Amino acid sequence: MKPAFDFAGFQEIDNSLAVLPKAVAKGVVQRGLRKGLQPVADTANSFWPGTDDTAFVVFDKLERSGRKSNAKPGLVEMFVGNKRSVFHALFLERGTEPRFHKSGKYVGAVAPMPSLTPAWDAHKEEVLAGLAAVIGKELEATLARRARGGL
Repeated sequence: MKPAFDFAGFQEIDNSLAVLPKAVAKGVVQRGLRKGLQPVADTANSFWPGTDDTAFVVFDKLERSGRKSNAKPGLVEMFVGNKRSVFHALFLERGTEPRFHKSGKYVGAVAPMPSLTPAWDAHKEEVLAGLAAVIGKELEATLARRARGGL
């Protein structure tokens, strides 16, 4: 069975990152992923029905969510989503079931108005295909800075 995506270029990038200190290599990958995922966040914000233009952002840590990262030390995780600036984005993205108070009073339901899901669907092919190029550019810039003595 043919893989869904061709990840050409990642082995060369991994070999080049191995010569850098771990903290520098992690920063290179984070900057590359942030730039590569930004179109998804921008599109999700354009679909967002609210008045806040930046409901969705690219970030690297889950804050106060209670969810622990499954990443092994040294691996990089990046997320596109709502970073608690607009707390009701999840309810609008997925919708809610009918809600009732303990007394039985009906208090409504929210119909789904997805923003992030269609944004990812629109960009996932180009994001996954272009990640090696974006990370490669960040790596070249970092190596050039280090050669000049900037880091």
